[in-house]
Amino acid sequence: MKRENAIVLLHEHIKNPKMIAHCMASEAVLRAMAERLDEDIDKWGLAGLLHDLDVEITNANMKVHAMETARILKENGIDEDIVEAIMLHNEYAAHGRERNKKFHYALAAGETITGLITATALVYPDKKVQSVKTKSILKRMKQKAFAASVKRENILECEKAGIPLNEFAELALNAMKELEKESES
Repeated sequence: MKRENAIVLLHEHIKNPKMIAHCMASEAVLRAMAERLDEDIDKWGLAGLLHDLDVEITNANMKVHAMETARILKENGIDEDIVEAIMLHNEYAAHGRERNKKFHYALAAGETITGLITATALVYPDKKVQSVKTKSILKRMKQKAFAASVKRENILECEKAGIPLNEFAELALNAMKELEKESES
């Protein structure tokens, strides 16, 4: 599926602008991870972009979230690897299956760190990702009460994907900064 078609699909199923922004940020982070790990940038980006396609359909019910996305993506001929990674990004609906590939770990880590970065930006006076420093993200990683719903263990799966946490935080932050710059221009 071409990115343009994926964007149409995204807007068909997600109306909340913050959720669309999360999906776009996840795409940017996954593309950066794929580039860093010499993987398929478009494939990884597509997984990041579409991973939460059913969040409004399922009312964010974690027991079923990702299952409807899988159905929609299969109907649209999306690569089975992408469908599998998306299914496994939500461990609550994975029916006992565990992430076991670099791609799985990358999606889980990449989409999750976007929440931590966004939450960190919101405590800055200008509320801009541009103002966030890598050291702030790493500091917030250790503060369990900060953005408490962000699963730190998922972010740490960046290491299973092959990127050390410090480098991953910087890579993800830079990807989101670039996205923010593009959206402002």
